Formats: sequence, structure tokens, C-alpha cells
Amino acid sequence: MDLFLLLSVLVTAPQEHGITLPNRLERDARIKRELEEPRLSPSPYDIAWVAMVPLRGFPQAPCFPQCVEWILQNQEDNGSWGIRELDLSTSKCTLLSTLACVIALKKWNVGPQHIARGLHFIGTNFSIVMDEQITAPIGFNITFTGMISLAIGMGLEFPGRQTDVDAVLHNRELELKRYDVDKSYGRESYIAYVAEGLGNLLDWNEVMKFQQKNGSLFNSPSTTAAALIYYYDDKAQQYLNLLVTKFGSAVPTVFPLNIYCQLSMVDSLEKIGISRHFSSEIMSILDRILDELSHMSEASTFHNSLQGYSDDTGSLLELYKASRVSVSKDETILENIEDWSGNLLAEKLCPDVVHRVPIFGEVDYALQFPFYATMERLHHRRNIEHFDVTGYQMLKTSYLPCSVKKDHLALATEDFTFSQGVYLDELLDLESWVKENRLDQLKFARQIQTYGSLTASASIFPPELSDARIFWAKNCVLLTISDDLFDVGGSKEELENLVALVETWDEHHELQFYSERVKILFCAIYATVNQIGEMASIVQNRDVREHLIEQWIRTLRCMMTEAEWGRTKYVPTTDEYIGNAHVSYGLAPIVFPSLYFVGQELLESAEKDQEYNELFRLMSTCGRLLNDLQGLERENSQGKLNSISLLVLHSGGSMSVEAAKKEVEDSIASCRRELIRLVLREGTVVPKPCKELFLRMYQVNHLFYSNTDGFSSPTEMLREVNAVIYEPLKLQTKYPSIAVKSAQ
Repeated sequence: MDLFLLLSVLVTAPQEHGITLPNRLERDARIKRELEEPRLSPSPYDIAWVAMVPLRGFPQAPCFPQCVEWILQNQEDNGSWGIRELDLSTSKCTLLSTLACVIALKKWNVGPQHIARGLHFIGTNFSIVMDEQITAPIGFNITFTGMISLAIGMGLEFPGRQTDVDAVLHNRELELKRYDVDKSYGRESYIAYVAEGLGNLLDWNEVMKFQQKNGSLFNSPSTTAAALIYYYDDKAQQYLNLLVTKFGSAVPTVFPLNIYCQLSMVDSLEKIGISRHFSSEIMSILDRILDELSHMSEASTFHNSLQGYSDDTGSLLELYKASRVSVSKDETILENIEDWSGNLLAEKLCPDVVHRVPIFGEVDYALQFPFYATMERLHHRRNIEHFDVTGYQMLKTSYLPCSVKKDHLALATEDFTFSQGVYLDELLDLESWVKENRLDQLKFARQIQTYGSLTASASIFPPELSDARIFWAKNCVLLTISDDLFDVGGSKEELENLVALVETWDEHHELQFYSERVKILFCAIYATVNQIGEMASIVQNRDVREHLIEQWIRTLRCMMTEAEWGRTKYVPTTDEYIGNAHVSYGLAPIVFPSLYFVGQELLESAEKDQEYNELFRLMSTCGRLLNDLQGLERENSQGKLNSISLLVLHSGGSMSVEAAKKEVEDSIASCRRELIRLVLREGTVVPKPCKELFLRMYQVNHLFYSNTDGFSSPTEMLREVNAVIYEPLKLQTKYPSIAVKSAQ
């Protein structure tokens, strides 16, 4: 954790919740250890199958007696075996694990009382097996029913109606007949994956074709154990020996740990806004993942994989989200993945399942809001409030890919709540600054202090980056007032006077102020830019004031050009309009100063590099065009031109307004892809945290102008303001000990 944040939270956090420095350090250490080497929970189902493996040459003795002992020591009071951290006592996974443990004990003729209690639990809850509304693990209809047959063959009797048992076995036969028709590779791998449920019905020579280099089948202890039971193999034996040596009797459901577990944790930390505290660990993980998607460019490939055949929604969702990070118009692989995976996910949704099953709520959110369509802090809040503390996953049985989810939530809650207090203080300071500089007396201008603070806080969210947020918000206020002066409030003489004052800067005393409102605005710009320049020059160890002044001169000159066009009724070409409008849109004086305060050295050579200018052009072009789409009707009524009306006008009547809108939307998508490409590109002259700020500003514009002109409305974005700055978190969690204190 950053030292500033750690000490600040320690000083301000309520001590009655036991939040102390040692506790924080210990918690962060747990998260780091879990990132580096994830720990899966013991899987009673897999432990039972490993326990069933006989000692070679001595079939009456278990090869792994410690697993048999684990079963005897870990039965729940209700007679079941399951994951104690999860409340899944009435789940198909628990029934599956309990039946496997009962069979393992029966095989070695131990624990008769355990067997009786286990059978009673199964009989009491047998109706769950037939309930299609209860989520089933992968292959349940094969593995559970296969073990039912195995148990009956061992002489075990199930309490309850025989007709229920017969119905389950009948469904198994129907399912197997359906699989017989399918000859795909996906079907073969699926059948091999659940082979323990089929036993002697399979040709194990065919199953062993799926054996991996480490000796396992699909990294699955249960499948590999079944292979040793039905088809002895030295490599499979070595795999289980290694497994038990590493974990003792507490065998997990998958080993070695799939990279998915680490990616799942990285994704979790990122989504709730605390990944920055573990950046080195995360980079180490991501550096090991290269070129994993090329083989999934077609839907048929996914359907023909084990994940596709087993209908793995989690894998499909991650594939879809990754495909949205498109950086080129010609990236057909990602476009194809986005198309078919999005359609498959949409088909899975229905109103009931979205609210009932957490993964489908995430699917619904991902389909509605791609990563570029929401501001970071809003995204973090939503994910914190909907955080699944257990976060269990399901393969052939349930498992916990991360054992420190409560630590994740505690840190995220603490971080977000403390940050809100910082944001609120900054907003109050901004309001005071507006009054001190008499900007509230400029009645022609929109008062956007809350929106300025919102965009700064949602984009530059770490609390320790206060200077970057404050200067972002102040310049946002100044640019909005300047824009209103040029658009509606100012005379020709006032506009010329303001431009001249900014151009002369330190020599402005040689000029007269044409009006009091020009004086108020210029003096605020002058004092603020000088303050930023002085502070930034210290931080960057070089003089940056001239660069900041130049951004204001350039922006106001382009605003003046647009004002002249309107006054003289000049009709620019589309290219001429965009070339001027992306500068007059006014993002340079907002974004550029904040780049100096995000903890990176920004060299003068980087500011002169083409990449720097291209990042600005793409960001600003997207913003201007998004604004044009929502402002078309208003600007038409005012007799003003924008990119859409110019396209229609220059087409000579051959292009409709709708066609022009479509062309502008395509231009936005193209610029966005190129912007993302530049931001993601490694080894460039502009530091990555600085590049990311250009993308954050794009996200701000996308959110404000996606459906309406939210920036011009004093109420349209109040929900977002409240969510980021004012309202305390409303956690949907079973752990009330994770306290949320209002930022106020």
C-alpha cells in the first residue's frame, strides 16, 4: 500500500473496527502471497477419488491412506462433506462430494457410522438432484449417476423412494445416448473429463489420449485417480504422488493451478480499485501470458473445446471482455470473438437469472458497459457493492480460487471510503476557490464545480494524487467559463480582449480590460496557470510554465476562429472544422497540467514527440464528435455548424442526417481504437500513467455524451456525483464486520 494512503487511513479510520497498522500490513501480505501462489480449498470430491486408488500390487489397501483419514475427520454434523467456507449444504456439489466420500469409505470398509450419516444426508436431499433450477457442476448428470450405480453395486442402499433413483439413472441413459450422436473433439474431451462417472463403460485407451505432460488428465485429481483405478499408468501415479506430497491429504480440485486463478484475482483487484497496491506482483503475472486468444477466433473453436462443451460462462465472459480491447479496424480475430461471444452471452440472460446468479449479473453489466463506457471510480463502486466475498467457482465441483476475498473487500471498502472524504474536501476547496476568484459572479457561465470534481475524482482516483485532481477540476471550471463566453456570453470585443491578454501573459498590464467579466476570467486563468506552472516545475525539475501558457493560447485562438466562422457565416470543410474543433474543444488545458502530477517524469522531448500530440488529437477528436452527436439539435436551432451538419451540407443532399451520424460514430470508433492502441503500446516516450490519462478523459466524454448532453444539464449526472463523492457504499455482503463509514 502507498505510504501516504496507509498513514492517512490509519490516522482517520475509526479504531473501534480494529483497523491497525499491523493488521493492514498482515492483510496486504496475505493478498500478495495469494497472488504469487494461489491456494485452492480442499475438494472433498477429489480427495475421495484419490482415496479410492488402491496400492499397486495390494488392491485391498489404499494407496493414499491419508486421504481416507481426511474423509473420516472432516464430515459435517449433518452427515455431508463440503467446503466449510461456503454455505452450500443443499447444493448438488455437496451431494456429489458426500456420495464420493461414502463410496471411498465403503471401498475400504471403514467408518460405518460416517457412511450411514452420509447416506441419510443424500436420501434426505435427493430431490435436489432432479431440480433443474439448482446450478449443477460440470458433468453432474454423469458423475453423480455413475457413482449411484457404483454405490448400488457395492451394496449401499439410499433412503427414500426407489422411483427417484430409477428416474436419475434413466436420465443418465438418455444423456449418454445424446452424446453418442456427437462425434466432435469437444464431446470426446468432455467425456474424458468426467470419465470417473463412466468407469468400465469407457475405452480407457481413448481417455488416456488426453493425458498431459505432467501425467494428469486435465489437471484434475479425480479424473487422474479414476485412470489409476481403471487403467494403471506410471505417469498418472507420479502426478498423484506429487499432488499428495505438496498438499498432504487436502487435495484441491485442480492442480497445477491454472493461470485463470491468478487472472481472476488480478481482475478482482482491478475491478474494485486496489490493484495499484500490488502492481509489481500483477505485472509479473501478466508478463507470463502471451498470445492466448488467437486459437479462439471462431465460435466453432470454443464450442469444440472443453470449456465450450461444458457451457463455461465464466470463460466465455472473460473471452468477451478481452475481445472488446480492439486497437485496429482490421482486427478480425477480436471482432469475431466479440461478435459470437457477445451473442452467446446474451442468449444466456433472462430477467430471473440476472438477479439470482452473480455471474449473470456480471454478464449483463459487461454487455451494457464496455470498459471505455464508464469512469473508473463508478466502475469500482459498482463492483465493490456487488462483490461476491466467497467468489466460488464450479468445475466438476465447487472450489474457492481465492481464499482472501474478504481481505480484498476490506481493503477496497477502506480505500473507497477514505477516498470519498478526500474528494469531498477537494470539492469544498474548489467551491471556495470559485468564490475567491469571483467566478460565481459570471452569470452567463455554467457552474460546473461538481462535474469538474466528479470527472477528476472518477478519472484520477488514488487519494494521494490530489494535486492532479485539483488542477484538473480548476481548469475544467475555467475552460467551461471560457467556452460559455465564446459561445453565448461575450461580445466580439471581449473575446478579442481575452485572447490578447492571454497572448501577452506577464505583459498583460500593458492592455486594458474591456469588461469586468473579462478581468475576472483572465485573472483566474493567470493566477491558476502560474500556480500550476510553479508547482509542476518543481515536481518535474524543469520549467513547464511556457508549455501550459501555450495550451491556453492555442485553445482560445481556436475558440476565436469558431466565433469568427459563426459571425461571418463561413462554412469550413469537414477537415478544416475537425482540425480546429479538436483544439477548441478545450481538453489540453485540463489534461496536460495533470500529467505532471501522476508520479511520473514527463520529459520535454516527450511533449514534443508525435505520440504526445497524437494522443491529444485522438482524445480530443473523440470528445468533440461525441459532443457533436448530442448537441446537433441545439446547435441547429442556434444556426451553428458541427461535424454532422457539415457532412450533410457538403454532400450536396446525397447524405441524410442519420447517415452522417453513422459516419461520425464510425470515426469515433476508429479514433478510440487508435487511442487505445497508443495507450497500450509498450516502450514509448510518454509514460504509461500519463498515456492512461488521455483514455480516462475519453471515458469521461463517453459517459457524459453517450445518451444526452450530460455536461450542460445541471441534474443529468447527479447520480454519478453522489456515487463517487457523497453516498457511502451499500455493500451486498454477508460480512457486516466490514464496516462502511460515511465519507461525511
